[in-house]
Amino acid sequence: MPFESLSLETLGDIYIGVFGLAVLLYAILDGYDLGVGILMPPRHEGYRDTMISSIGPYWDANETWLVLAVGILLFAFPDAHNRFLQTLYLPATFMLLGLIMRGVSFDFRAKVAQVKKRKWDLSFKYGSLVVTLTQGYMLGIYVTGLRTDLWAQGFALLSAIGVSAAYAFIGSCWLILKTEGELQEKAFHWARRGLLALAIGISAVSLANLTLHEDVREMWLSAPSGYYLAAIPISCFILLSLCAISLKKLPAYKGRADWLPFAIALVVFGLCFAAFAVSYYPYVVPGEMTIEGAISSAGSLRFLLVGIVIVVPCILAYTLLVYRIFAGKAEELSYY
Repeated sequence: MPFESLSLETLGDIYIGVFGLAVLLYAILDGYDLGVGILMPPRHEGYRDTMISSIGPYWDANETWLVLAVGILLFAFPDAHNRFLQTLYLPATFMLLGLIMRGVSFDFRAKVAQVKKRKWDLSFKYGSLVVTLTQGYMLGIYVTGLRTDLWAQGFALLSAIGVSAAYAFIGSCWLILKTEGELQEKAFHWARRGLLALAIGISAVSLANLTLHEDVREMWLSAPSGYYLAAIPISCFILLSLCAISLKKLPAYKGRADWLPFAIALVVFGLCFAAFAVSYYPYVVPGEMTIEGAISSAGSLRFLLVGIVIVVPCILAYTLLVYRIFAGKAEELSYY
């Protein structure tokens, strides 16, 4: 059997790495189209059509990374998967309902009478909001180690607002990249407001996170590790400052650097994820369950790794191909 020489420890690191990659790519790729959904204006059909057009070729495939992440968690770390769902089955159910609302609304808006299209657009908008809030809430509870006390609930609500603001920000940056004219001007306005909310959210969640786990607090605040780790938040806020400047200057450049805010948002998302990964490795459930304690059997993981080696590069190649084919500004929305 292939990969026979890999130890259980090595397999655990491989699977947690692939799981982390899937979560990061989902947060970025589905994050911007969730953000676009949140930003859809209820009273401007032309804007809504263009916004739907900007995410149309991508949004459904972006959710593939969520399916992959859940699948890896189930098969590679079944005990962690069970604990996660036992604690968070209710918000997970609402998240699935929000995803269903989005999928149904996206198709039905193209098939109903013109006067009813606004209802499905609003369903897409509020479905997106439900998804972002529940994902943020689940992330908050997960970071606390799946606690359900009052402090954990408060942190989860803060996380829900922060994740929604982050998605709205990256969604507005995507619209700057993909649109022109009045909608792009509106996207610059949304991005400037979202940038402030994102900076406040990152600061608040980071400070609250230091109170949750003593080992995390010690890692970030003690020497010498704290000196190296300080580069992450410093880099993050330098990039956010650069983004704020670019959002003021770019309208005068008439489309020559529309990619810059979205590129900065990608790096900021990556830095935040890196801070999260550094803080909680080697835990699958922070402070409660390590990779070693949650990992499945070595034989099963070696067998499954054959599929991972084939499937993940295929998904990556398909994703890159789609983004290359549909590069450029969003075209006028039409249905056949």
